[in-house]
Amino acid sequence: MRRILICVCFWLLILRPPAEAAVRTVPVQVDGFALDGECYLEDGVTYVPLRALLNAFGDWELRWDRSIQSAVGASPDHVLRISPASGRIETDGRVFYGKAWIQDGTTYVPLRAVTEALGGRAVWDLYLQGAAVTSPGGAYDAVELYWLSRVISAESRGEPMEGQIAVGNVVRNRVESREFPDTIPGVIFDRRGAVQFEPVENRTLFLPPAESSIEAARRVLDGESAAGDCLYFYAPALSRGVWINAHCSYALTIGGHRFYR
Repeated sequence: MRRILICVCFWLLILRPPAEAAVRTVPVQVDGFALDGECYLEDGVTYVPLRALLNAFGDWELRWDRSIQSAVGASPDHVLRISPASGRIETDGRVFYGKAWIQDGTTYVPLRAVTEALGGRAVWDLYLQGAAVTSPGGAYDAVELYWLSRVISAESRGEPMEGQIAVGNVVRNRVESREFPDTIPGVIFDRRGAVQFEPVENRTLFLPPAESSIEAARRVLDGESAAGDCLYFYAPALSRGVWINAHCSYALTIGGHRFYR
């Protein structure tokens, strides 16, 4: 009887989620899109639902193998086995260990360890206050795509594709200029002198982007240009653009925006 009780207690410890006081939920995005399910941060490690992560990576099948008490994922290129009991994580003959557990039938795994083992990249995004994942073979950096698509959407939703690309060009041009921060989120959240992009202030930046804005962001990241070397723009219907008109050279108008060098 004592042995049975010990075994039961052992499995309860394995299957429980992290202690309430030690964790908090955090957002996680993969290739610019929010990951399904709750994700947790504990002691600097982000844990995510394994099925949701593999679904986001695409072309994966996941099953529970009772014979080895492990979650087994398979894709055309990889086989992944995760044992919550031992913390053993195995992929393509490589073995490492990390905390994993089962909660309400969902297997949770350490995000960075699993992502990097499969050839992807996971980073902490200070502006998101969560993790950003570029999937294995992802064509775009997840952080860049996430924020660029959102600022394009917030600034130019409803504008023609050319105008949306031009707004993205301004952000990218600033990244390459010595006058501004050298990352896309750094440019967007830049507050030197004043807020540079109104959607940061009115919080529309944090709304889901339009599909056309995601396409525009991808095209900008691919190098497409509609605004040349412009560093500024404004919408005359919404702003007088006093500072821009006084200090910059007019270049062109696309849709409802005027662009300046």
